[in-house]
Amino acid sequence: MSEPNTPLRRSRRGKPVVQYSPSAAADFTPSEVIYSRRTRPQDLIPDESLDLDALAPPQTHFYQSYTLGNRTPPKRAPTRTYGRVSRPRKSDLDPATVFKVGDTVLVKTAPKVPSVAVITAVFRVEGDDFEPKPPLRVRLHWFVRPSELPKIRARRDFYENEILYNLASSDTLPTSAVLAHCTITSNPSKAIASPEDATSDDLFCRLAVDPMRGLYYVFDWDAFLPKALAQTQPPTEQDGEESQAHVPEWPIDEAWAVKPPAKSGTSRTARDTESNPRKRRRIAREPDEDRSESSDDASADEYEARSADEAEDEDEDDDGVGTDEEDDVVAELAPRTPSRKRKRAGTSTPRTPRTPRTPRRTAGATTATPRRRRTQHGASLGQPTPHSKAALRRRKKTALAVRPPPPAAGMLDMDERAVRELGGDPWLRAMHMLHVAARPGALPCREVEYGRVLRAVEELLEEGSGGCIYISGVPGTGKTATVHAVVRELKRMAEQNESNPFAYAEINGLKIPEPAAAYGLLWEAVSGHDAARDGHMKIGAKEALRLLSQHFSGAARVGPAGGHACVVLMDELDQLMTSKQDVVYNFFNWPTLVNSKLVVLAVANTMDLPERVMSGRVRSRLGMVRINFQPYTTPQLEQIVRARLATAKLGLPADTPDVVAPDALKFAAMKVSSISGDARRVLDICRRTVELVQQRKRTARTEDVKAVIKEMQNSPTAAYLRELSFHERLMLAALIKCVRKEGVEEIRWADVQHQHLVYLNILAGSGTASDADPDPPRRPSADELLLVLDALLAAHALICEDGAAVARKAEGERRVALNLEYAEVERVLGEVGGPRWRNALNV
Repeated sequence: MSEPNTPLRRSRRGKPVVQYSPSAAADFTPSEVIYSRRTRPQDLIPDESLDLDALAPPQTHFYQSYTLGNRTPPKRAPTRTYGRVSRPRKSDLDPATVFKVGDTVLVKTAPKVPSVAVITAVFRVEGDDFEPKPPLRVRLHWFVRPSELPKIRARRDFYENEILYNLASSDTLPTSAVLAHCTITSNPSKAIASPEDATSDDLFCRLAVDPMRGLYYVFDWDAFLPKALAQTQPPTEQDGEESQAHVPEWPIDEAWAVKPPAKSGTSRTARDTESNPRKRRRIAREPDEDRSESSDDASADEYEARSADEAEDEDEDDDGVGTDEEDDVVAELAPRTPSRKRKRAGTSTPRTPRTPRTPRRTAGATTATPRRRRTQHGASLGQPTPHSKAALRRRKKTALAVRPPPPAAGMLDMDERAVRELGGDPWLRAMHMLHVAARPGALPCREVEYGRVLRAVEELLEEGSGGCIYISGVPGTGKTATVHAVVRELKRMAEQNESNPFAYAEINGLKIPEPAAAYGLLWEAVSGHDAARDGHMKIGAKEALRLLSQHFSGAARVGPAGGHACVVLMDELDQLMTSKQDVVYNFFNWPTLVNSKLVVLAVANTMDLPERVMSGRVRSRLGMVRINFQPYTTPQLEQIVRARLATAKLGLPADTPDVVAPDALKFAAMKVSSISGDARRVLDICRRTVELVQQRKRTARTEDVKAVIKEMQNSPTAAYLRELSFHERLMLAALIKCVRKEGVEEIRWADVQHQHLVYLNILAGSGTASDADPDPPRRPSADELLLVLDALLAAHALICEDGAAVARKAEGERRVALNLEYAEVERVLGEVGGPRWRNALNV
């Protein structure tokens, strides 16, 4: 029978980035061949491919061990003894090192600390497509260091020399990647709590971990290792051809993988055992009796979970203490034993079923049928501890549940403390709470959008798949604040074991110097780099793009955050658009790749940005999940301001007068909702109104709000800006854009010129820049832009470098700065230019 073709591409995410250098095959001497078979895809090293269906397919030869030959140290001047050159001393040569199956070793990886693995096979691939003496290869099963776990997860204390066994993560590498031996034990006496006493090759392992789900399981490495070695013995000639035919994938990786209990633990028998510890102990013994009766079942030397769960359940049942109070997720595991006898029995002649005999039982105990016993024994190899059951129950209860927006962690309390420190002045408190930068704990009037975003992201995290969510709306409608609230809730859930752990990155188009810089920020989150402790990585955009492409395509392993999902917030997506649109294309394309686990939250100020600006290839990868934030209505704006004013009155006497009258608040909300629906605008109006009446200690009325609005609209600066020409206003907008992008107020004149031409294409490229500005007939020259600059300098709207030292500089190297208030310029330009100008200026 022909064998099915197995795809050669294998996902390599969630494993350390292995760094190795090719070494001569003579440095590694293998032992005798113990087994040979046809080469399989898992025998290949990263980025290697060959035709497995060729007429003469390559063969894989397995060995029990290999020896790393003596390596001569760097040459030194020879010493002379009685006129003769002395022979090399034995101490000058490194002793030969033997690595065998079952040895725990250190592997050279991208992080500073090497990764840890256990050797599960040693082999060599020979064929026409390989060199005459191909190098040796090793099959490794990985351990996980606590530092390689995701940052956003349930916190747990570890010893300094502690590592965790990965449930099922193995890979094939050349022997040159193996550095040295290391010692791993489960003996608690070997655990080291002091960093000074910890060493890199003396490690302690007491837990196994599922990095993707963030679940921990009790694990005894000392008991697991000998049983795993006994299960991986190669088939011999005495076993017969039929036995060898049933193990085409030898060595069997499942022998080194430990599987958590199956989900069938909710059956009637399992529920009965939870309430009756004595019955649980009896049923736990019955599968052993049934297994001893049949010679077709698994071997007796299976790695079994200890019965500590029973004693723990008894203690908790006696004490009456629930298990929902514990956040740690710990379950006991046992490896699934691959039995050749069971497979061979499946192909032999079926036997006549024998009548099940009544098992031994104690008085008053009820037994289950043999069928039920065999099903439960095969489905669950180790019962989870109460902590695991409690955590999994919490995940089931909170799965995909739409919850109200939670208060920001510490934000509401911080505002209350800050307000109380201001004293008993209600006007001063109101001014503090009405400031745009004062973010409250709750987000009024955005519960529906919050639930949609949270549900969409939570579904992707639970499924372990990637996706893109496009969030649009005019400025000031709460898009970024809502997404931040969703991320805070997801972090809380991950830290309390209610959802899968993940990595998080936030990219703001206004805070990076160029769109390509987003690659470096995403790579920091994916690779697990701690920017707060070590600073930002010194990596170029091209190198970060190459690493990200390899990571999400499955061509390379990335270590710490590679096995979990990654959530990235791309705020101000409008500012990341380039002429080629390569940055947004890559960010939208990576979530579509298999096993990428990348969730992109794209926030933009324009609902039709994909149809108006994005090309077809970018728009096709955006997906169908789009959430639009409508502008705030008058009642919603009133509710937002009232919520902040209510927070400002906390702790004050009940007879404290209102700072803003209800009619004045309603008038301000109506005025703003009729123009833009920007919540920041109504907060600014109310704050200035309170500031106006603070000295007179009275309640702000509608007349005060009208005076503030008239002052904001008819200031001398606003009147001057309204009289400017199209190119003068465009130059001011270009300067503001450069200031946001570079983070400094002094901008090179060459950069302002470039941004001026970019805005000219955006704001005047389709007939009209606004209702009042006709499309300029042509692009202005450099001399004409200098005339525009001179006009703004003469009006003191801009200031420029001057002096003898500046005269020696090139014209484009001169520094220009804005001499007006940024917020006022943005507001007036947005009002005069219309919606397109407001979107470009993000106002």
